[in-house]
Amino acid sequence: MAAGAPDTRKKLLDEGKFSTNGILFDVNSDKIKSTSYGILKEIASLLKESADMKVKIIGHTDSDGDEASNLLLSKKRAEAVKSFLVSQGAEGHNIATEGFGEENPVATNATAEGKAQNRRVEIKPHDHVVCDK
Repeated sequence: MAAGAPDTRKKLLDEGKFSTNGILFDVNSDKIKSTSYGILKEIASLLKESADMKVKIIGHTDSDGDEASNLLLSKKRAEAVKSFLVSQGAEGHNIATEGFGEENPVATNATAEGKAQNRRVEIKPHDHVVCDK
């Protein structure tokens, strides 16, 4: 397992979520940047080891662009993360996705730093995952 995996596991199980700005996408796209593969492989490894763990992947954006586009983009990004995790051996039927767009910022959207914090992916344990695949 990757070096940081115990911390990821602790955050998911003990803190109830894992939130990261380390999963990066091309601008206005759901294409995952290759620099994100390390953390995604770590998460996939955790999910493979804990095959009964059900999670929800939640995408968030900053407030640039219109609200409807951001909502759609956040959903597509959450789906892209799920697809990557499944390609690495995680069980797709244990992973749900959701997007909130710009709805739940964790920082101001008035600065570049704040916007970067708002562009994030959260992974939370989820008892009732309902997936169509």
